[in-house]
Amino acid sequence: MAFRFPSPGDQKLIQIVDAALSDAARKSKGGLVCRKGCTACCIGVFAINQLDALRLRRGLAELAVRDPERAAAVRHRARDSVARLSRDFPGDPATGLLGKTKDQRRRFEDFANEEPCPALDPHDGTCDLYDSRPMTCRTFGPPVRIEGGGLGVCELCYHGFSEKEIAACEMIPDPEDMESRLLKEVEKGTGFRGDTIIAFPLAA
Repeated sequence: MAFRFPSPGDQKLIQIVDAALSDAARKSKGGLVCRKGCTACCIGVFAINQLDALRLRRGLAELAVRDPERAAAVRHRARDSVARLSRDFPGDPATGLLGKTKDQRRRFEDFANEEPCPALDPHDGTCDLYDSRPMTCRTFGPPVRIEGGGLGVCELCYHGFSEKEIAACEMIPDPEDMESRLLKEVEKGTGFRGDTIIAFPLAA
């Protein structure tokens, strides 16, 4: 059977994550201040997996049907970003795959922290691919458990909240780890394995 995307599993995953975000926002009682035009989380590159990359490519293709001019602008920004970042990219700039060595991981920690996301419309501060955004974007803002066991939270949110109050707003985005299973399917179906950054799949 040919690989097909989006799958019902990915659509269900997005529903679960978005519902978890809505629940966290409800519990936050004003502490979660994310709003249109707030772009703090849209500056600086971060790793995305191949499931995110495939979702972004599909979102750009759909945007090209609805609004070719806007889609062309996204692709243009992505290609400009790739051109800027390729020389010092801590991985393979030909494929966009991030490196896995200790030195490459260390270099990525301080890599392109001022680079705007290509999907960010610089005129109105909105995401042109909002419905297709990566999981990191969908979970940024509310308290989310991070590697090491602590809670990560946007520095602009929850001002005046105690640690206990913040913990009570914790978002559990994917309790059954559906993403890992879907990612394996995508990697097997596409032949692409490893993390990348947003600019590369949008520039292709």
